[in-house]
Amino acid sequence: MKPSNFQHGHIRKARFVRCFLLLMLSGLGALPSTGSPREQDGQERTFTRLTRTDDTIPPQVEYMYVKALDFLKREQKENGTFDGTYGDDPAAAAFCLMAVLAHGEDPVSGPYSELVQRSLDFILSSQSSENGMIGSTMYSHGFATLALAEAYGAIPDDRLGPSLQKAVELSLKAQSVNPLGAWRYDPTSTDADTSVTGCILVSLHAAANAGIEVPHKALDKGLQFMASCRDSKGIYGYTSPGSGSIAVSAIGLLTQALAKKHEEPSFQATLAFLKSKLQTREDTYPYYMEYYMAQALFHADEEIWRAWNRRNFRLMAASQAPDGSWSGMRSPGYSTAFALLSLAVNYRFLPIYEK
Repeated sequence: MKPSNFQHGHIRKARFVRCFLLLMLSGLGALPSTGSPREQDGQERTFTRLTRTDDTIPPQVEYMYVKALDFLKREQKENGTFDGTYGDDPAAAAFCLMAVLAHGEDPVSGPYSELVQRSLDFILSSQSSENGMIGSTMYSHGFATLALAEAYGAIPDDRLGPSLQKAVELSLKAQSVNPLGAWRYDPTSTDADTSVTGCILVSLHAAANAGIEVPHKALDKGLQFMASCRDSKGIYGYTSPGSGSIAVSAIGLLTQALAKKHEEPSFQATLAFLKSKLQTREDTYPYYMEYYMAQALFHADEEIWRAWNRRNFRLMAASQAPDGSWSGMRSPGYSTAFALLSLAVNYRFLPIYEK
């Protein structure tokens, strides 16, 4: 997909122009924020961030989102990590990075630019110089790769292109040694599951959108494994059909949507299953489910997504702590950044949300 035979700087410039044109054609404009002036290079500068004019952002969503970003800004350590369980996982930094970019923020000089830089620096520092893997598991690697792909073209950093390329190469190499043509937690695994495989597939789609070469056969093999875990009702299991869940079914639907499989009967079956679960929330990993439900339903059927979204932001409002965080089985920093991404589709600034 999208062969990459040109230099990193040209890719970044071309993608910036493409994103700018898409914003203009979509009716998106850059409007002055109400934030205070900021100092840059000795000159006073008024921060400007993108705002949507083609759709109404619920005020409650904006309030929650900014409150949570402020929490992340306060709690993130100088090295880009957070206190608590998995606070030092590259996935937490990846969620932070995407949450800021998803809000249309200026990543270089906006109020959350330090959050962006620290998150990016930590992700890059977590990448192995030997094989390009980011973090200790393919789960972390997948989310970190996705974050790099979404940041590519938005952040002027010459490290991004080579790092993203190496991350993609590691994912493809891991797939090539896996007899199932998919992924699990270790790059040398010989088994696979739909959670890690779905995460890697989404990251590869994002990398392809950024101009990195991703073979069609790699995406097809991954989709074939996902299909092998889907039953006749469109419900996906973790490693095989049966004992399926809403979260992995949402992952399955998203990977099909990104591959433009909307007309396939299996796609419609999974969508029907998820539509029947709009009022359900998983207790163990709620933000994981909501992250994928938001994207899957948005790409599949916007009307269904709107119905689910109204319920989701009410739930998120009721569960957000006074300090702007959301709690979960992982650290507040990890959970809060992940939770924000279930609301991020309302803004639609990340390239992965493009249809």
